[in-house]
Amino acid sequence: MGTEEIKKEMNAANWFSQLAYDRWVPIPVSGARPSARYKHAAAVADDDGKLYIAGGSRTGRYLPDVQVFDFRGLVWSSLKFKSKVDGGKGEENGAPEVFPATSDHSMVKWGNKLLLLGGHSKANSDSMIVRFIDLETHACGVIETSGEAPVSRGGHSVTLVGSRLIIFGGEDRNRKLLNNVYALDLETMTWDVAVTKQTPPAPRFDHTAAINGDRYLLIFGGCSHSIFFNDLHVLDLQTMEWSQPEVQGDLVTPRAGHSGVTIGENWYIAGGGDNKNGCPETLVLNMSKLAWSALASVKERDPLASEGLSVCSVLIDGERHLVAFGGYNGKYNNEVFVMRLKPRDALRPKIFQSPAAAAAAASVSAAYALAKSEKLDFSKLNLNSNGTGKNSTEQDLALEIDALKEEKRVLELSLAEVRAENYRVTEKIDEVNGTHAELSKELHSVQGQLVAERSRCFKLEAQIAELQKMMESLQSIENEVQLLRRQKSALDQEIERSAAQRQGSGGVWRWIAG
Repeated sequence: MGTEEIKKEMNAANWFSQLAYDRWVPIPVSGARPSARYKHAAAVADDDGKLYIAGGSRTGRYLPDVQVFDFRGLVWSSLKFKSKVDGGKGEENGAPEVFPATSDHSMVKWGNKLLLLGGHSKANSDSMIVRFIDLETHACGVIETSGEAPVSRGGHSVTLVGSRLIIFGGEDRNRKLLNNVYALDLETMTWDVAVTKQTPPAPRFDHTAAINGDRYLLIFGGCSHSIFFNDLHVLDLQTMEWSQPEVQGDLVTPRAGHSGVTIGENWYIAGGGDNKNGCPETLVLNMSKLAWSALASVKERDPLASEGLSVCSVLIDGERHLVAFGGYNGKYNNEVFVMRLKPRDALRPKIFQSPAAAAAAASVSAAYALAKSEKLDFSKLNLNSNGTGKNSTEQDLALEIDALKEEKRVLELSLAEVRAENYRVTEKIDEVNGTHAELSKELHSVQGQLVAERSRCFKLEAQIAELQKMMESLQSIENEVQLLRRQKSALDQEIERSAAQRQGSGGVWRWIAG
Protein backbone atom coordinates (compact mmCIF):
# COMPACT_ATOMS: atom_id res chain seq x y z
CA MET A 1 0.00 0.00 0.00
CA GLY A 2 1.50 3.37 -1.03
CA THR A 3 1.95 6.40 1.17
CA GLU A 4 -0.80 8.40 -0.52
CA GLU A 5 -3.30 5.55 -0.05
CA ILE A 6 -2.46 5.33 3.63
CA LYS A 7 -2.95 9.07 4.06
CA LYS A 8 -6.36 8.96 2.40
CA GLU A 9 -7.66 6.03 4.42
CA MET A 10 -6.47 7.23 7.83
CA ASN A 11 -8.82 9.05 10.16
CA ALA A 12 -8.16 10.97 13.36
CA ALA A 13 -10.08 8.52 15.56
CA ASN A 14 -8.01 5.37 15.15
CA TRP A 15 -5.20 6.20 12.72
CA PHE A 16 -2.58 4.58 14.96
CA SER A 17 -4.28 1.15 14.77
CA GLN A 18 -3.77 1.08 10.99
CA LEU A 19 0.02 1.45 11.09
CA ALA A 20 2.32 -1.35 9.99
CA TYR A 21 5.28 -2.18 12.24
CA ASP A 22 8.74 -0.67 11.67
CA ARG A 23 7.65 1.52 8.78
CA TRP A 24 7.63 5.31 8.49
CA VAL A 25 4.23 6.75 7.64
CA PRO A 26 3.26 10.45 7.17
CA ILE A 27 0.41 11.56 9.40
CA PRO A 28 -2.56 13.31 7.76
CA VAL A 29 -2.72 16.76 9.34
CA SER A 30 -5.81 18.95 9.66
CA GLY A 31 -5.45 22.68 9.07
CA ALA A 32 -2.35 24.77 8.55
CA ARG A 33 1.18 23.44 9.09
CA PRO A 34 4.11 25.32 10.61
CA SER A 35 6.76 26.70 8.30
CA ALA A 36 9.26 24.11 7.07
CA ARG A 37 12.58 24.18 8.92
CA TYR A 38 15.63 22.29 10.16
CA LYS A 39 17.99 22.41 13.17
CA HIS A 40 15.04 23.03 15.47
CA ALA A 41 14.52 21.49 18.92
CA ALA A 42 11.77 18.97 19.71
CA ALA A 43 10.28 17.25 22.75
CA VAL A 44 7.19 15.16 23.49
CA ALA A 45 4.97 15.45 26.54
CA ASP A 46 3.35 12.03 26.98
CA ASP A 47 0.94 13.29 29.61
CA ASP A 48 -0.84 15.58 27.16
CA GLY A 49 0.03 13.70 23.94
CA LYS A 50 1.70 16.65 22.23
CA LEU A 51 4.85 17.29 20.23
CA TYR A 52 6.59 20.64 20.84
CA ILE A 53 8.82 22.19 18.13
CA ALA A 54 10.92 25.24 19.07
CA GLY A 55 12.83 27.55 16.73
CA GLY A 56 15.02 26.28 13.93
CA SER A 57 16.38 27.76 10.72
CA ARG A 58 15.05 28.37 7.22
CA THR A 59 16.87 30.03 4.28
CA GLY A 60 19.44 31.48 6.67
CA ARG A 61 16.87 32.96 9.08
CA TYR A 62 16.47 31.88 12.69
CA LEU A 63 12.86 31.17 13.74
CA PRO A 64 11.36 32.42 17.05
CA ASP A 65 8.16 30.37 17.25
CA VAL A 66 7.01 27.35 19.28
CA GLN A 67 4.66 24.98 17.44
CA VAL A 68 2.54 22.24 19.03
CA PHE A 69 1.21 19.10 17.34
CA ASP A 70 -1.69 17.29 19.05
CA PHE A 71 -1.62 13.55 18.35
CA ARG A 72 -5.25 13.20 19.42
CA GLY A 73 -6.71 15.71 16.97
CA LEU A 74 -3.85 15.57 14.41
CA VAL A 75 -3.72 19.37 14.31
CA TRP A 76 -0.99 22.00 14.68
CA SER A 77 -1.23 25.12 16.83
CA SER A 78 1.12 27.95 17.76
CA LEU A 79 2.02 28.32 21.44
CA LYS A 80 1.24 31.81 22.77
CA PHE A 81 3.67 32.03 25.64
CA LYS A 82 3.95 34.64 28.39
CA SER A 83 7.08 36.32 29.69
CA LYS A 84 7.65 36.90 33.40
CA VAL A 85 7.71 40.67 33.57
CA ASP A 86 6.20 43.36 35.82
CA GLY A 87 6.49 41.39 39.02
CA GLY A 88 5.36 38.11 37.54
CA LYS A 89 2.36 39.35 35.56
CA GLY A 90 2.16 37.61 32.24
CA GLU A 91 2.38 39.43 28.97
CA GLU A 92 1.09 37.70 25.85
CA ASN A 93 3.48 37.09 22.98
CA GLY A 94 6.64 37.45 25.00
CA ALA A 95 9.34 39.86 23.87
CA PRO A 96 12.13 38.57 21.62
CA GLU A 97 14.72 38.96 24.35
CA VAL A 98 12.85 36.32 26.39
CA PHE A 99 12.53 33.81 23.55
CA PRO A 100 14.78 34.91 20.68
CA ALA A 101 14.98 33.27 17.27
CA THR A 102 17.32 30.32 17.78
CA SER A 103 18.75 27.41 15.82
CA ASP A 104 20.94 24.38 16.64
CA HIS A 105 19.77 24.34 20.28
CA SER A 106 18.55 21.49 22.51
CA MET A 107 15.29 21.01 24.40
CA VAL A 108 14.53 18.65 27.30
CA LYS A 109 11.31 18.06 29.22
CA TRP A 110 11.83 18.36 32.98
CA GLY A 111 8.70 18.13 35.15
CA ASN A 112 6.08 20.45 33.71
CA LYS A 113 8.67 22.57 31.91
CA LEU A 114 10.59 22.52 28.68
CA LEU A 115 14.23 23.52 29.13
CA LEU A 116 16.02 25.02 26.12
CA LEU A 117 19.82 25.17 26.17
CA GLY A 118 22.27 27.02 23.94
CA GLY A 119 21.95 27.40 20.21
CA HIS A 120 22.87 30.07 17.68
CA SER A 121 20.96 33.35 17.73
CA LYS A 122 21.49 37.08 17.30
CA ALA A 123 21.42 37.50 21.09
CA ASN A 124 24.99 37.91 22.29
CA SER A 125 26.06 35.85 25.29
CA ASP A 126 29.46 34.52 26.31
CA SER A 127 28.02 31.57 28.25
CA MET A 128 25.22 29.08 27.57
CA ILE A 129 21.75 30.42 28.38
CA VAL A 130 19.08 28.15 29.88
CA ARG A 131 15.50 29.12 29.05
CA PHE A 132 12.24 27.52 30.13
CA ILE A 133 8.64 27.21 28.97
CA ASP A 134 6.02 26.26 31.57
CA LEU A 135 3.59 23.85 29.88
CA GLU A 136 0.79 24.70 32.32
CA THR A 137 0.95 28.50 32.41
CA HIS A 138 2.84 29.02 29.12
CA ALA A 139 5.18 31.36 30.98
CA CYS A 140 8.69 31.55 29.59
CA GLY A 141 11.94 33.15 30.62
CA VAL A 142 15.60 32.69 31.46
CA ILE A 143 16.75 30.53 34.37
CA GLU A 144 19.58 31.91 36.46
CA THR A 145 22.41 29.43 36.92
CA SER A 146 25.58 29.38 38.99
CA GLY A 147 28.95 27.67 38.73
CA GLU A 148 31.27 27.39 35.73
CA ALA A 149 28.92 27.59 32.76
CA PRO A 150 30.00 26.36 29.31
CA VAL A 151 30.64 28.87 26.55
CA SER A 152 27.77 29.69 24.24
CA ARG A 153 27.49 27.07 21.52
CA GLY A 154 25.23 25.29 19.04
CA GLY A 155 25.13 21.79 17.57
CA HIS A 156 25.91 20.30 20.98
CA SER A 157 24.16 17.37 22.67
CA VAL A 158 22.16 17.48 25.90
CA THR A 159 21.33 14.24 27.73
CA LEU A 160 19.17 13.88 30.84
CA VAL A 161 20.72 11.60 33.47
CA GLY A 162 18.65 11.49 36.64
CA SER A 163 18.44 15.13 37.73
CA ARG A 164 21.47 16.24 35.69
CA LEU A 165 21.92 17.40 32.13
CA ILE A 166 25.15 16.31 30.42
CA ILE A 167 26.38 18.65 27.66
CA PHE A 168 29.00 17.54 25.14
CA GLY A 169 30.69 19.16 22.15
CA GLY A 170 29.26 21.72 19.77
CA GLU A 171 30.53 24.80 17.95
CA ASP A 172 30.95 28.20 19.59
CA ARG A 173 30.17 31.63 18.11
CA ASN A 174 33.65 31.81 16.58
CA ARG A 175 33.15 28.42 14.87
CA LYS A 176 35.59 26.74 17.26
CA LEU A 177 34.82 23.04 17.62
CA LEU A 178 34.45 21.67 21.14
CA ASN A 179 34.70 18.27 22.85
CA ASN A 180 34.40 19.18 26.53
CA VAL A 181 31.80 17.87 28.98
CA TYR A 182 29.65 19.91 31.37
CA ALA A 183 26.92 18.93 33.83
CA LEU A 184 23.98 21.03 35.01
CA ASP A 185 22.34 20.01 38.30
CA LEU A 186 18.63 20.69 37.76
CA GLU A 187 17.92 20.71 41.50
CA THR A 188 20.36 23.54 42.25
CA MET A 189 20.84 24.92 38.71
CA THR A 190 24.61 24.71 39.19
CA TRP A 191 27.10 24.09 36.40
CA ASP A 192 30.14 21.83 36.77
CA VAL A 193 32.90 21.12 34.27
CA ALA A 194 33.74 17.42 34.00
CA VAL A 195 37.36 16.30 34.13
CA THR A 196 37.65 13.18 31.98
CA LYS A 197 40.36 10.58 31.42
CA GLN A 198 41.67 8.72 28.37
CA THR A 199 41.25 9.94 24.80
CA PRO A 200 38.02 11.91 24.20
CA PRO A 201 36.18 12.05 20.86
CA ALA A 202 37.54 14.51 18.32
CA PRO A 203 35.90 17.97 18.58
CA ARG A 204 32.60 17.89 16.70
CA PHE A 205 29.06 19.22 16.35
CA ASP A 206 25.70 17.98 15.04
CA HIS A 207 26.25 14.56 16.65
CA THR A 208 23.83 12.55 18.82
CA ALA A 209 24.12 11.34 22.40
CA ALA A 210 22.32 8.79 24.56
CA ILE A 211 22.51 7.36 28.08
CA ASN A 212 22.58 3.65 28.92
CA GLY A 213 21.89 2.37 32.43
CA ASP A 214 22.18 5.87 33.94
CA ARG A 215 25.95 5.40 33.73
CA TYR A 216 27.29 5.28 30.18
CA LEU A 217 27.11 8.31 27.88
CA LEU A 218 27.25 7.31 24.20
CA ILE A 219 28.34 9.75 21.46
CA PHE A 220 27.76 8.89 17.80
CA GLY A 221 28.70 10.62 14.55
CA GLY A 222 28.78 14.36 13.94
CA CYS A 223 31.31 16.35 11.95
CA SER A 224 34.16 18.82 12.03
CA HIS A 225 34.53 21.50 9.37
CA SER A 226 35.89 18.95 6.91
CA ILE A 227 35.31 15.41 8.26
CA PHE A 228 32.12 13.43 8.90
CA PHE A 229 32.28 10.76 11.62
CA ASN A 230 30.68 7.35 12.11
CA ASP A 231 32.49 6.47 15.33
CA LEU A 232 30.95 5.53 18.68
CA HIS A 233 32.47 6.75 21.96
CA VAL A 234 31.44 5.89 25.52
CA LEU A 235 32.01 7.94 28.68
CA ASP A 236 31.69 6.10 31.99
CA LEU A 237 30.06 8.71 34.22
CA GLN A 238 31.35 6.98 37.37
CA THR A 239 35.03 6.72 36.44
CA MET A 240 34.83 9.62 33.90
CA GLU A 241 36.89 7.54 31.45
CA TRP A 242 36.39 7.71 27.68
CA SER A 243 36.56 4.57 25.55
CA GLN A 244 35.86 3.63 21.94
CA PRO A 245 34.39 0.12 22.03
CA GLU A 246 34.30 -2.26 19.11
CA VAL A 247 30.84 -2.41 17.58
CA GLN A 248 29.18 -5.23 15.68
CA GLY A 249 26.47 -5.57 13.07
CA ASP A 250 25.76 -3.51 9.95
CA LEU A 251 28.25 -1.00 8.56
CA VAL A 252 27.23 2.56 9.43
CA THR A 253 28.10 5.42 7.08
CA PRO A 254 29.47 8.75 8.42
CA ARG A 255 26.81 11.36 9.10
CA ALA A 256 25.95 14.59 10.88
CA GLY A 257 22.66 16.36 11.55
CA HIS A 258 20.93 13.09 12.45
CA SER A 259 18.66 12.60 15.45
CA GLY A 260 18.05 9.77 17.89
CA VAL A 261 16.00 8.59 20.85
CA THR A 262 16.39 5.68 23.27
CA ILE A 263 13.67 3.20 24.19
CA GLY A 264 14.85 0.62 26.68
CA GLU A 265 18.15 -0.86 25.50
CA ASN A 266 17.65 0.33 21.91
CA TRP A 267 18.90 3.61 20.43
CA TYR A 268 16.96 4.60 17.31
CA ILE A 269 18.68 7.01 14.88
CA ALA A 270 17.27 8.54 11.68
CA GLY A 271 18.38 11.05 9.08
CA GLY A 272 21.65 12.91 8.78
CA GLY A 273 24.03 13.23 5.86
CA ASP A 274 27.40 14.48 4.65
CA ASN A 275 26.36 17.70 2.83
CA LYS A 276 26.22 15.67 -0.41
CA ASN A 277 23.83 12.80 0.28
CA GLY A 278 21.27 12.10 2.95
CA CYS A 279 21.27 8.89 4.98
CA PRO A 280 18.14 6.91 4.04
CA GLU A 281 18.35 4.19 6.67
CA THR A 282 16.86 4.24 10.16
CA LEU A 283 19.38 2.60 12.48
CA VAL A 284 18.98 0.89 15.84
CA LEU A 285 21.88 0.29 18.20
CA ASN A 286 21.45 -2.45 20.79
CA MET A 287 23.31 -0.70 23.60
CA SER A 288 23.84 -3.92 25.56
CA LYS A 289 25.36 -5.87 22.65
CA LEU A 290 26.81 -2.75 20.94
CA ALA A 291 25.42 -4.05 17.65
CA TRP A 292 24.08 -1.90 14.78
CA SER A 293 21.21 -2.94 12.55
CA ALA A 294 19.14 -1.19 9.87
CA LEU A 295 15.48 -1.02 10.86
CA ALA A 296 14.02 0.65 7.76
CA SER A 297 15.09 2.54 4.65
CA VAL A 298 13.58 5.31 2.52
CA LYS A 299 14.41 6.91 -0.83
CA GLU A 300 17.39 9.26 -1.09
CA ARG A 301 15.31 12.45 -1.44
CA ASP A 302 12.77 11.42 1.19
CA PRO A 303 12.21 13.93 4.04
CA LEU A 304 13.49 11.26 6.45
CA ALA A 305 16.87 11.29 4.64
CA SER A 306 17.41 14.87 5.77
CA GLU A 307 19.90 16.74 7.93
CA GLY A 308 18.67 18.71 10.91
CA LEU A 309 15.47 16.74 11.47
CA SER A 310 14.15 15.76 14.92
CA VAL A 311 13.20 12.30 16.24
CA CYS A 312 11.28 11.71 19.47
CA SER A 313 9.21 8.91 20.97
CA VAL A 314 5.54 9.19 21.85
CA LEU A 315 3.21 6.84 23.73
CA ILE A 316 0.06 6.20 21.67
CA ASP A 317 -2.59 3.81 22.97
CA GLY A 318 -0.01 2.12 25.21
CA GLU A 319 2.52 1.57 22.39
CA ARG A 320 5.77 3.42 21.77
CA HIS A 321 6.08 5.16 18.39
CA LEU A 322 8.89 7.14 16.80
CA VAL A 323 7.90 10.59 15.53
CA ALA A 324 10.03 12.65 13.10
CA PHE A 325 9.64 16.24 11.90
CA GLY A 326 11.41 18.73 9.64
CA GLY A 327 14.88 18.58 8.12
CA TYR A 328 16.60 19.74 4.94
CA ASN A 329 17.55 17.58 1.94
CA GLY A 330 17.59 20.14 -0.85
CA LYS A 331 14.31 21.55 0.37
CA TYR A 332 12.92 22.29 3.83
CA ASN A 333 10.34 19.87 5.24
CA ASN A 334 7.42 20.22 7.64
CA GLU A 335 5.71 16.81 7.53
CA VAL A 336 5.14 14.63 10.61
CA PHE A 337 6.12 10.96 10.28
CA VAL A 338 5.51 8.14 12.75
CA MET A 339 6.83 4.61 13.05
CA ARG A 340 5.02 1.95 15.05
CA LEU A 341 7.70 -0.13 16.72
CA LYS A 342 7.42 -3.89 16.74
CA PRO A 343 7.43 -5.24 20.33
CA ARG A 344 10.84 -6.56 21.22
CA ASP A 345 11.86 -8.91 24.03
CA ALA A 346 13.44 -7.33 27.05
CA LEU A 347 17.19 -7.65 26.87
CA ARG A 348 19.34 -9.23 29.53
CA PRO A 349 22.36 -7.37 30.84
CA LYS A 350 25.36 -7.72 28.56
CA ILE A 351 27.34 -9.80 31.08
CA PHE A 352 24.88 -12.67 30.66
CA GLN A 353 25.03 -12.49 26.86
CA SER A 354 28.69 -13.49 26.69
CA PRO A 355 29.25 -17.30 26.67
CA ALA A 356 32.33 -16.96 28.84
CA ALA A 357 30.53 -14.74 31.32
CA ALA A 358 27.54 -17.08 31.33
CA ALA A 359 29.85 -20.00 32.16
CA ALA A 360 31.39 -17.95 34.95
CA ALA A 361 27.94 -17.15 36.33
CA ALA A 362 26.99 -20.83 36.22
CA SER A 363 30.22 -21.74 38.00
CA VAL A 364 29.59 -19.23 40.75
CA SER A 365 26.01 -20.44 41.21
CA ALA A 366 27.08 -24.09 41.40
CA ALA A 367 29.90 -23.30 43.81
CA TYR A 368 27.47 -21.40 46.01
CA ALA A 369 25.01 -24.30 45.99
CA LEU A 370 27.84 -26.75 46.81
CA ALA A 371 29.02 -24.59 49.68
CA LYS A 372 25.52 -24.67 51.13
CA SER A 373 25.30 -28.45 50.66
CA GLU A 374 28.57 -28.98 52.53
CA LYS A 375 27.13 -27.16 55.53
CA LEU A 376 24.15 -29.50 55.93
CA ASP A 377 23.47 -30.75 59.45
CA PHE A 378 23.49 -34.54 58.99
CA SER A 379 22.45 -35.14 62.59
CA LYS A 380 18.94 -33.99 61.67
CA LEU A 381 18.52 -36.49 58.85
CA ASN A 382 16.01 -39.30 59.45
CA LEU A 383 18.30 -42.31 58.88
CA ASN A 384 17.51 -46.05 59.34
CA SER A 385 18.28 -47.13 62.93
CA ASN A 386 19.85 -50.30 61.56
CA GLY A 387 23.62 -50.05 61.74
CA THR A 388 24.24 -51.56 58.32
CA GLY A 389 21.73 -49.25 56.70
CA LYS A 390 23.32 -46.34 58.55
CA ASN A 391 26.79 -47.24 57.29
CA SER A 392 25.46 -47.70 53.76
CA THR A 393 23.68 -44.36 53.85
CA GLU A 394 26.77 -42.62 55.19
CA GLN A 395 28.87 -44.20 52.44
CA ASP A 396 26.39 -43.00 49.79
CA LEU A 397 26.47 -39.52 51.26
CA ALA A 398 30.24 -39.55 51.31
CA LEU A 399 30.33 -40.59 47.65
CA GLU A 400 27.85 -37.82 46.76
CA ILE A 401 29.94 -35.29 48.66
CA ASP A 402 33.08 -36.47 46.88
CA ALA A 403 31.29 -36.17 43.54
CA LEU A 404 30.11 -32.68 44.42
CA LYS A 405 33.60 -31.70 45.48
CA GLU A 406 34.99 -32.99 42.19
CA GLU A 407 32.32 -31.04 40.31
CA LYS A 408 33.20 -27.97 42.36
CA ARG A 409 36.87 -28.43 41.44
CA VAL A 410 36.00 -28.66 37.74
CA LEU A 411 33.81 -25.58 37.98
CA GLU A 412 36.53 -23.68 39.80
CA LEU A 413 38.94 -24.60 37.02
CA SER A 414 36.42 -23.32 34.46
CA LEU A 415 36.03 -20.14 36.46
CA ALA A 416 39.81 -19.69 36.56
CA GLU A 417 39.96 -20.16 32.78
CA VAL A 418 37.22 -17.58 32.31
CA ARG A 419 39.07 -15.15 34.55
CA ALA A 420 42.27 -15.73 32.59
CA GLU A 421 40.40 -15.14 29.34
CA ASN A 422 38.91 -11.94 30.73
CA TYR A 423 42.40 -10.85 31.79
CA ARG A 424 43.75 -11.48 28.28
CA VAL A 425 40.84 -9.59 26.76
CA THR A 426 41.46 -6.70 29.16
CA GLU A 427 45.13 -6.62 28.19
CA LYS A 428 44.15 -6.64 24.52
CA ILE A 429 41.71 -3.78 25.11
CA ASP A 430 44.43 -1.80 26.92
CA GLU A 431 46.81 -2.49 24.05
CA VAL A 432 44.24 -1.36 21.48
CA ASN A 433 43.49 1.77 23.53
CA GLY A 434 47.20 2.51 23.73
CA THR A 435 47.58 2.03 19.98
CA HIS A 436 44.58 4.26 19.40
CA ALA A 437 46.05 6.95 21.63
CA GLU A 438 49.38 6.78 19.77
CA LEU A 439 47.62 6.93 16.41
CA SER A 440 45.58 9.89 17.62
CA LYS A 441 48.76 11.71 18.65
CA GLU A 442 50.34 10.86 15.30
CA LEU A 443 47.22 12.09 13.52
CA HIS A 444 47.32 15.38 15.45
CA SER A 445 51.02 15.69 14.57
CA VAL A 446 50.33 15.06 10.89
CA GLN A 447 47.46 17.53 10.99
CA GLY A 448 49.81 20.10 12.52
CA GLN A 449 52.38 19.45 9.81
CA LEU A 450 49.65 19.72 7.18
CA VAL A 451 48.58 23.09 8.58
CA ALA A 452 52.22 24.26 8.49
CA GLU A 453 52.61 23.03 4.89
CA ARG A 454 49.39 24.76 3.91
CA SER A 455 50.68 27.99 5.44
CA ARG A 456 53.95 27.55 3.55
CA CYS A 457 52.04 26.90 0.32
CA PHE A 458 50.00 30.06 0.86
CA LYS A 459 53.23 32.05 1.32
CA LEU A 460 54.76 30.52 -1.82
CA GLU A 461 51.61 31.30 -3.80
CA ALA A 462 51.79 34.91 -2.60
CA GLN A 463 55.46 35.12 -3.65
CA ILE A 464 54.65 33.59 -7.04
CA ALA A 465 51.88 36.15 -7.51
CA GLU A 466 54.31 38.97 -6.71
CA LEU A 467 56.88 37.54 -9.14
CA GLN A 468 54.22 37.30 -11.83
CA LYS A 469 53.38 40.95 -11.29
CA MET A 470 57.09 41.80 -11.54
CA MET A 471 57.36 39.76 -14.76
CA GLU A 472 54.42 41.66 -16.20
CA SER A 473 56.14 44.93 -15.25
CA LEU A 474 59.41 43.75 -16.85
CA GLN A 475 57.56 42.86 -20.05
CA SER A 476 56.07 46.33 -20.14
CA ILE A 477 59.51 47.90 -19.65
CA GLU A 478 60.96 45.67 -22.38
CA ASN A 479 58.24 46.81 -24.75
CA GLU A 480 59.04 50.45 -23.99
CA VAL A 481 62.79 49.81 -24.56
CA GLN A 482 62.06 48.21 -27.94
CA LEU A 483 59.93 51.20 -28.89
CA LEU A 484 62.70 53.62 -27.90
CA ARG A 485 65.22 51.58 -29.91
CA ARG A 486 63.03 51.75 -32.98
CA GLN A 487 62.57 55.49 -32.52
CA LYS A 488 66.36 55.94 -32.14
CA SER A 489 67.00 53.87 -35.26
CA ALA A 490 64.54 55.95 -37.24
CA LEU A 491 66.12 59.14 -35.94
CA ASP A 492 69.62 57.95 -36.91
CA GLN A 493 68.42 57.14 -40.39
CA GLU A 494 66.84 60.56 -40.75
CA ILE A 495 70.07 62.26 -39.61
CA GLU A 496 72.09 60.28 -42.16
CA ARG A 497 69.71 61.30 -44.98
CA SER A 498 69.93 64.93 -43.95
CA ALA A 499 73.72 64.82 -43.94
CA ALA A 500 73.78 63.20 -47.35
CA GLN A 501 71.51 65.88 -48.76
CA ARG A 502 73.68 68.66 -47.38
CA GLN A 503 76.77 67.13 -48.94
CA GLY A 504 75.10 66.80 -52.37
CA SER A 505 73.85 70.37 -52.31
CA GLY A 506 77.35 71.80 -51.56
CA GLY A 507 78.96 70.05 -54.61
CA VAL A 508 76.51 71.60 -57.12
CA TRP A 509 77.24 75.15 -55.97
CA ARG A 510 80.97 74.61 -56.21
CA TRP A 511 80.59 73.40 -59.84
CA ILE A 512 78.58 76.53 -60.78
CA ALA A 513 81.13 78.83 -59.17
CA GLY A 514 84.02 77.16 -60.97
